[in-house]
Amino acid sequence: MSAPVPNPKLGSTGSSDSPRPIWLCADDYGIAPGVNKAIRDLVMRGRLNATSVMVVAPSSGRSEAASLDMLNAGAKRVAIGLHVTLTGAFRPISAGFRPTRSGTFLSLEEMFVRGALGLLNRKTVATEIAAQLDAFVALFGRRPDFIDGHQHVHLFPRVRDASLGVIKQAAPDVWVRQCGRPAVADRDTDRKAQFLDRLSAKFNALAAAHGIRTNPAFSGAYDYKARKMPEFARLFPRFLDEMPAEGVIMCHPGVVDAELTRLDPLTDLREHEYAYLAGEDFPEILARRGFKLAAV
Repeated sequence: MSAPVPNPKLGSTGSSDSPRPIWLCADDYGIAPGVNKAIRDLVMRGRLNATSVMVVAPSSGRSEAASLDMLNAGAKRVAIGLHVTLTGAFRPISAGFRPTRSGTFLSLEEMFVRGALGLLNRKTVATEIAAQLDAFVALFGRRPDFIDGHQHVHLFPRVRDASLGVIKQAAPDVWVRQCGRPAVADRDTDRKAQFLDRLSAKFNALAAAHGIRTNPAFSGAYDYKARKMPEFARLFPRFLDEMPAEGVIMCHPGVVDAELTRLDPLTDLREHEYAYLAGEDFPEILARRGFKLAAV
């Protein structure tokens, strides 16, 4: 995988005959069999070029990892990253990790508040992140191509210090996903995107101080809890607005099954994303807007 660089202006302009390469990353590989199969299907179709793996999830064992890694036999099709997980209904893999509730991680909101108040132990968090990195290496026999975070937890106060410290020591050649929008993008009233912009500004400064590479821009966030289900076919073209070369667009394709329903509230929207990315409108909009999936 070619390495994104911390330059928000990279690829902000381009000629019509030279499509800008971008990364379309499916999060949550390993969360459930239906998600895993959908992601692998899209990789085989050439509709995804990156996915990040939840090594703490029950469906991220050796057989599922091997099925994903097999897609890179011969020509490499997909960049495979580590999806650091510190929130939700998943169990830590390091001994003595705190805080937990009934043996699983706290909610997104609780982790953010504890981080903001300085109530997270950086050493404990770093130990868990290092354990997840080791688990990835055990599954794939190598370090990840990149690292990001489930529910963007790696950007949180205290967590960002711990995660960047682990990466600096154990995987300094790996790039890390920041979640700030393109510098020239229209700053609308999307509160979630604005929140990620603020977190990413601090994360980027710290990553630069550590000499750790990040992607130049990010998109793909939207309101998963909206009363009316968003139409992904209308949302996706907006994610391309002002996206520079090597920018990252996040997605969550999948098929709903019992395991997914048990572990995560994001269900039906995954099927809508999967259907759009597997259909013919997706490659057409990429070409029409002057983009292509980056070569892995």
